[in-house]
Amino acid sequence: MLEANARSPVAHELVFLEARLSSETAAIGATYPAVCAFVNDRIDADVLATLAAGRTRLVALRSAGFNNLDVEAARRCGIAVARVPGYSPYAVAEHTLALILTFERKIHRALNRVRDGNFSLEGLLGTELHGSTVGIVGTGKIGATVARVLSGFGVTLLATDIAQSPACAALGVRYVPLEELLGASDVVTLHCPLTPETHHLLDATRITRMRHNALVVNTSRGALIDTAAMVEALKMGRLRGLAIDVYEEEDRLFFEDHSADIMQDDVFARLLTLPNVIVTGHQAFFTAQALRDIATTTLENITLFEQGAPVANRVA
Repeated sequence: MLEANARSPVAHELVFLEARLSSETAAIGATYPAVCAFVNDRIDADVLATLAAGRTRLVALRSAGFNNLDVEAARRCGIAVARVPGYSPYAVAEHTLALILTFERKIHRALNRVRDGNFSLEGLLGTELHGSTVGIVGTGKIGATVARVLSGFGVTLLATDIAQSPACAALGVRYVPLEELLGASDVVTLHCPLTPETHHLLDATRITRMRHNALVVNTSRGALIDTAAMVEALKMGRLRGLAIDVYEEEDRLFFEDHSADIMQDDVFARLLTLPNVIVTGHQAFFTAQALRDIATTTLENITLFEQGAPVANRVA
């Protein structure tokens, strides 16, 4: 929550609240002129109506995506919305590569074994990236950065997007339709936004069209994948594995300590039982550099809005 400091047009009083923004907490947010929200906050029509009935005139998102916010409802309520579209693409791209290499070389399993004094190589046979085909779904800043890093591994790069990236084309990335990419890629990594058109982009039908023994990586938005369908494919051996930093129902789980709780999400619980699944808790963005960029852009958005100046990152 942010309160403008009347002594300076660019100074703000920052009030930090641990509770997530929801219908239960919106009344607290409504006492502030600006509310700063993250991906696990639910900013639906009811929440926006409560904020608008109070002092709130701006929702400043600390994220690039805004699928957790009802844009049309914000416009109806007269609440402006700004986001952070350009924080460090290297943070997510590097985490994507970390997930791929961890899975391919069984680093997570080796680490646990060595801690137990077990130095056997049984079950740790790796797979080289060199010579494989990697399909990148979405070649915005993050997807293009992934392509640039992967190009050094000697892989064939395929991509699909509504617009081709000149930087990717210069790397030799070949753009193909999604169905062709899925059928030809040993690794499929997702870097597109979540929209009504991309919701469950990888559903049961598309999963069956993927190359047998493919690895799926998702560091974008959880709902790009139909998780229940993915679990069934993994159980049947249709895919080699899954490495994710996001999950479609993550707002009930991520960013909190549930180590003493009984898992209530049966689909997620099934995911965790599979040996060919790696899950991290939405930490791909979590670098010192990216957090600095996010904070700087967020405060700039708020200052520009307060001054009545155009906000380039405004979405509503």
